[in-house]
Amino acid sequence: MILATLKDIGKQLLRVKVVDCNSEDSRLSRCLNTFDLIALGVGSTLGAGVYVLAGAVARDDSGPAIVLSFLIAALASVLAGLCYAEFGARVPKTGSAYLYSYVTVGELWAFITGWNLILSYIIGTSSVARAWSATFDELIGKQIEEFCRRHMTMNAPGVLAEYPDIFAVVIILILTGLLAFGVKESALVSKVFTCINVIVLLSVVIAGFIKGNQKNWNLIPDEILNVTSNSSLNTSAPLPTKESLGAGGFLPFGWTGVFSGAATCFYAFIGFDCIATTGEEVKNPQRAIPVGIVASLLICFVAYFGVSAALTVMMPYYMLDKNSPLPVAFKYVGWEGATYAVATGSLCALSTSLLGSMFPMPRVIWAMAEDGLLFKCLAKISSRTKTPLTATVISGVVAAVMAFLFDLKDLVDLMSIGTLLAYTLVAACVLVLRYQPQQPSLAYEMANTQEEPEIPEAFNEGNIDMLPQPDDRFTMKNLLLPSNTEPSPLSGFAVNICTCVLGVLVCFFSVVAVQGGLALWSVSVLSILMLLCLTVTFIVWRQPQNKAKLAFKVPLLPFVPIISMFINVYLMMQLDKGTWMRFAIWMALGFIIYFGYGIRNSAEAMLTRSDTYTPACTIKGEPMATEKDAFLHDVNAIGQEDS
Repeated sequence: MILATLKDIGKQLLRVKVVDCNSEDSRLSRCLNTFDLIALGVGSTLGAGVYVLAGAVARDDSGPAIVLSFLIAALASVLAGLCYAEFGARVPKTGSAYLYSYVTVGELWAFITGWNLILSYIIGTSSVARAWSATFDELIGKQIEEFCRRHMTMNAPGVLAEYPDIFAVVIILILTGLLAFGVKESALVSKVFTCINVIVLLSVVIAGFIKGNQKNWNLIPDEILNVTSNSSLNTSAPLPTKESLGAGGFLPFGWTGVFSGAATCFYAFIGFDCIATTGEEVKNPQRAIPVGIVASLLICFVAYFGVSAALTVMMPYYMLDKNSPLPVAFKYVGWEGATYAVATGSLCALSTSLLGSMFPMPRVIWAMAEDGLLFKCLAKISSRTKTPLTATVISGVVAAVMAFLFDLKDLVDLMSIGTLLAYTLVAACVLVLRYQPQQPSLAYEMANTQEEPEIPEAFNEGNIDMLPQPDDRFTMKNLLLPSNTEPSPLSGFAVNICTCVLGVLVCFFSVVAVQGGLALWSVSVLSILMLLCLTVTFIVWRQPQNKAKLAFKVPLLPFVPIISMFINVYLMMQLDKGTWMRFAIWMALGFIIYFGYGIRNSAEAMLTRSDTYTPACTIKGEPMATEKDAFLHDVNAIGQEDS
C-alpha cells in the first residue's frame, strides 16, 4: 500500500507536459522576426556591465589578458546557448527552460526551474531599475538622492534601503505599460536603444584604438615602480604596488587570473535565454530562435572583446577605475568630452537590459499559470494586444515594490542560481533526448522542420511494427560496443542512468573543487571524480544517437552539454552560504504553492483524472503524438511489409 502510494506520488511529480505541436497555433501575437530576437538578446545581455565590468576584471584579475577572459566566458556561454537553440527548434513554445524541463524530466523539476526564473527576473528588473536611477541621478548631481534622504529616509538597516527609490518605480511602471501595450511596440523600443548602445560602443572602440598605446600591453613592473618611487610629483592617486602590477606584460596575473576573470565575465553573457520565451510570438520560431541566440551571443562577445581591448590599450591596467573605467580612461587620454557619449550609451544599455529582464518574466508566469502550476488568474491574455496582461501587470508591480523599498545588493546572487540551474537542466535534457531509442512521429518531424519530410513507402501500406534490434541485452559488449546504428531501449536507458550519475558526480566535483582548493586530499578526490566522469562520458559517447530531423542540433554530443553542466554547477557552488539560505527560503515558499495548489490543479493532472482524453496535437484532423510520445515512446503506427 505504501509502495503503491509512493509510486503514484512519483508519477505525479515526474509527469511530463503534453503540448500542442502545431507551431502556428498561438494565443499570443506572432509578430516578431529574427532581427527583433537578436536585438532583444543583445539588449538583455549587453547591459551596463560592459561599461563597468571590464575595468574591474582587468585591474584585479586579468590585466590586458581580459580579452582572453571574455573569449573563454563567451565559449562557455555558447555551450549553454547551443542547448537552448536545439530546444527552441524542438519546442517552439512560450516558457523557456521551464517548458523544456516540463516536456523532458517532469513537472517537479519544471516548477523548480520556473519558480527560480521568476525570482531571477524580478530581482534583475528591480536591481537594473535602481542602477538606471542611480546613473541618471549621477548625471544631474545626485539631486534625487539628496531629496529622498532629506524627506523620505527609512531607518531599517539590513532590511530596507536607506531611502525609497521613486524614480526606479516610475521607470518600471512605464516599461510595464509598454509591455502590456504590445510586444511589437516593446521590440521596437528595444531595437532603438540597442542600436544606440552598439553605435556608442563601436565609437568607444574606435576612439580607444586611435588614442591607445600598445606599450600598455607590455608594461614592466620594475620600471613603473622605479619611476613612481623617484617621482617628486604630489598626487592624490595611490601609488601602484608590486601586487597590483603582477608580473607585467600581457598576462600580469598568469593564466590563473585569466580563468578567474573568465568566471566573472561569464555572468556578463547571461540574458540570452529571454529569446527562448518568445516561441509563440515569433514568426518561424524553429529558425529564428536558434539564429537569435547564437547571433546575439556573437555580437555581445565582439562588443565585450573590443571594449576591453580598447580600454587596456588606452590606459595601464593597474590605473583603471573599477566603477567608471571608460570616463576615467578618456580623461586620461585627454578626451573628456567622450564621457557624455559613454553616459548616453550606459543609459541605453540599462534601458535595454531592464526591458530584457521584464519581457520574459510575465511570459514564464503566464506559461506556469496556463499549465495550472500557478494560480489560473495569472493566465489571462488581452484580447486586443494578445499579451499576458495580468502576469505583466502583477510582475511589474512586484518588481516596482522591491525596487522602491529594498537594497538588492544581497539578493543579486540569487539571480545567478536561477539562471545557472536553468542552464544545467536544459543541457541535461538535450543529453537525454538525443539518445532516446524512439524516433519522433512523422507529424512531430513536420512541426519542427521547414522541409517536406520524406515519407517512406511503408507509410502508405498500413501499419507495421518496427524491426527488433539485434542483441538488445545488457552486456558490457553492448554497452561499450553497441552493434545497433539506431538507439535501442537499452542504449536509451543507459544514457538516462549515466546522465543522473553525471549530475551527482558534477555536484561532488564542484563542491570539492570550491572547498578544497589545491590541497592534496582535494586533488586526489578530484582526480578520482574526473576519472569516473570521463568513464561515464565515454559510455554515453558510445551509444547511437537519434537521427530525427530538427531545424537545429547541438554539435559534438555528448561533450557540449556535459561541459556546460560542469561550468554551470561549478559557478553555482561558488556562491556563498547566505545566498543558498535565501534560495532555500524561496524554494520553501514555492513548494508550499506547488504541493498546496499546483500538483492538484496542473493541466496534466486534469488530463489524468478525466474519463475521456482528446489528443492535444493534431495535423490535418489526425491526432499527433504528444511531446511525451514524440520524445520518449515508440512510433505505434508503421506498416509491416508483406513477407
